[in-house]
Amino acid sequence: MSLQRPTFLRLAATIMFLATFIPFGTVGAQTEPPIVQPGAPGEPSRQISAEEASDLAGILYTEADVKFMQGMISHHAQALEMTELLASRSEREVMHTLAKRIELSQEDEIKMMEEWLQSHDQEVTAVEAHHAHGAVLMPGMLTAEQMGRLEQARAIEFDQAFLELMIMHHQGALIMVENLLAQQGAAQDSTIYGFTSDIIADQSMEIDRMGGMLAELSSDPRVHLKAGFRDAGEAALNLELVATLPKPEGFFDPYAPAGLPVPSESGDEESEEPEGEADGETEDEGEEAEESAPETGRPGLLNFANSDLAFAGDVVFEGNFHGFNTYNVEEPMVPRLLGSVVCPGGQGDVSVIGNLLIMSVEQTRGRLDCGLQGVAEPVSVARFRGIRIFDISDVRIPKQVAAVQTCRGSHTHTVVTDPDDEGNVYVFGSGTGSVRSGEELAGGSDAGPGADENTALFSIDVIQIPVARPEEARIVNRPRIFADPNSGLIAGLWKGGDHGPSTQKTSETNQCHDITVFPEMGFAAGACSGNGILLDISDPVNPVRLDQVVDPSFAYWHSATFNNDGTKVIFTDEWGGGMRPRCRAADPKQWGANAIFDIVDRKLQFRSYFKLPAPQTDEENCVAHNGSLVPVPGRDIMVQAWYQGGVSVFDFTDSSRPVEIAFFDRGPIDGSKLIMGGHWSAYWYNGFIYGTEIARGLDVLKLEPSEFLSQNELGAASLITPEVVNAQQQRRIDWPAKPVVARAYLDQLGRSRALTSEMANALTEALDRAEQILASGTSDKGRTSGQLDVFATELARDSAGAGRRDQARLRSLAETVKGIADSLR
Repeated sequence: MSLQRPTFLRLAATIMFLATFIPFGTVGAQTEPPIVQPGAPGEPSRQISAEEASDLAGILYTEADVKFMQGMISHHAQALEMTELLASRSEREVMHTLAKRIELSQEDEIKMMEEWLQSHDQEVTAVEAHHAHGAVLMPGMLTAEQMGRLEQARAIEFDQAFLELMIMHHQGALIMVENLLAQQGAAQDSTIYGFTSDIIADQSMEIDRMGGMLAELSSDPRVHLKAGFRDAGEAALNLELVATLPKPEGFFDPYAPAGLPVPSESGDEESEEPEGEADGETEDEGEEAEESAPETGRPGLLNFANSDLAFAGDVVFEGNFHGFNTYNVEEPMVPRLLGSVVCPGGQGDVSVIGNLLIMSVEQTRGRLDCGLQGVAEPVSVARFRGIRIFDISDVRIPKQVAAVQTCRGSHTHTVVTDPDDEGNVYVFGSGTGSVRSGEELAGGSDAGPGADENTALFSIDVIQIPVARPEEARIVNRPRIFADPNSGLIAGLWKGGDHGPSTQKTSETNQCHDITVFPEMGFAAGACSGNGILLDISDPVNPVRLDQVVDPSFAYWHSATFNNDGTKVIFTDEWGGGMRPRCRAADPKQWGANAIFDIVDRKLQFRSYFKLPAPQTDEENCVAHNGSLVPVPGRDIMVQAWYQGGVSVFDFTDSSRPVEIAFFDRGPIDGSKLIMGGHWSAYWYNGFIYGTEIARGLDVLKLEPSEFLSQNELGAASLITPEVVNAQQQRRIDWPAKPVVARAYLDQLGRSRALTSEMANALTEALDRAEQILASGTSDKGRTSGQLDVFATELARDSAGAGRRDQARLRSLAETVKGIADSLR
């Protein structure tokens, strides 16, 4: 076959081209393709050898790399010490298998780290270095006290302690890796980079495995409940579910009645910023980002979610992202739906003032006319964000009578009264969303404090509502409660970021999520993103900050509850924004929990944490959320919602040692994927606990007498029947002088053995007679009242020598007995 002319010419040209570059006499010899290393821009490339090309010895390492390897040797060494203890203290084969796996990996890695340090002429850390006096422990490493506790434990107790502490230990290793990779130039060495990748993969997997093992060891009946929307498994202790109502028609997605799956976590906490951080709206309950599902056009995750509650007489108002529902609870065990109001625009928190109902609106889809179509335009007179005011003279057909526009909308709000201003009520509006354009609402500016002192950030809204003329409601102040009192800088509190190794990342304090007021005490407690703050609200229009605290374990300061004396306050941390599982066995016990503070000389002093003690699953969003006091005289008891962790009742009378005394829980809505649900709020009202269930509806529960809570204590609590209860407005509780109240104090004093049995029995008999006299009006009043007077005197005298808590109870009992005696005269 002959070559065609064009092909021949191309071949000839190629031969001539090669001849130009191949030296004479080498035609036909085999040559290797060159290996070229380019120079910097404008500099020539150079040809290098294969040996030079494969030589990585010149890669630089940093001081951070060295310290990481040295510190990780000590870290691994302590893990091996922990597994050595297991051999003689654990009886379970699965634990020994776990220990062997840890030993093999940690021993090999210690050898690798030692060799790397030697090859780079660096000091090799001794494996026992962490035992040296004053040695700095790496993140997650056990203190001597924790190691001692582990050494003393045996059998199941050891297994639980080992798993808890080893999970903490592994999490510390992940923090060390995170800290190293965050430093520019670190981990460029292939050995170190590969090692960090192995730690992330292996220890994350082991944390999950140990979390499952830890959950298996739990004897709590809330563990491993059957999943289901309407037929989930239930577990309860001293708390009975007496009624449950499903969501009414029009308040759930007909295509997905239980709700839609929550998008899975990326594994990167940066994508899960605390609420208020997201562009557009809050991430607290994921609202704006989840408002719609473009693929289906169906409502998003929370468009039909139930939210907070308010109470007035026999009516319960249940907020919802779609509006609100009203229920008649004249018979609490048979609640009845009265009516529904469709008015979307945010989580719809509600409060009641006489014949007025206030509702919070924050989402950009909120419309002034309560329309369902949202607002597409970036600037529109139709958009509404702020607080709506309804006339509820007829609760079945409420009428919107006013709407106060605010720059950031209202995520939550707080009703405040001023005894010197009876014609008005005030509302603290807490906006956590984006700042609106100044084109839409004058005063809208999200500039930093240095660029614009009129920014809508770093303040709350104080709204005045004339009760007789609610249509005249208006903003009367935007106090700078976060300001630095020395410099006057309005951004005077937490600046954002983490608090150091093994701590949470917390957003900047430029907002409050909840503000709980206690007017009789002149206090308010603000849960404000990066800080908990204590306010003086003696002048509600001009609140003044008294104190502020930060907590390295808190991701987002969410809500607050005072005790009845105003001497304590509980702050909650909404780690994960409410849409994530944060009560798993491997989750830190101090994250997503309550922090309990004493108020001493108008300052906040930390005492302890309380977190739901039952491990939940990956399919259950769970974190500390809303609750209220249970009005038991002489004790500090709170009922609290934990989303799909259920409802928990705990005693924090000793603020350093809170104890759970009752609970109710259901299994997850779905056993294979996380669907947002559970209890948003749980509040005591007139003898019952009402829980708003995000996906299912409304629950009514009742506390049962137990070893933790007597029938007399529950009877005394049931005497407290306020006409109105708003979630963030606390009122001081004063118990009447009734025999059941006296018996409640007697039961408490009996538990602490602060009274002799003779004294207790004699007083009980006198109280029985007093109760009979009060019920029947029989004679013998003089003798009985005289006996009670004597008891009151003796109790007051005995209180002087009692401990602090018993002293307060003895005095309260003496006052109650004296009051009963007076009622007989």
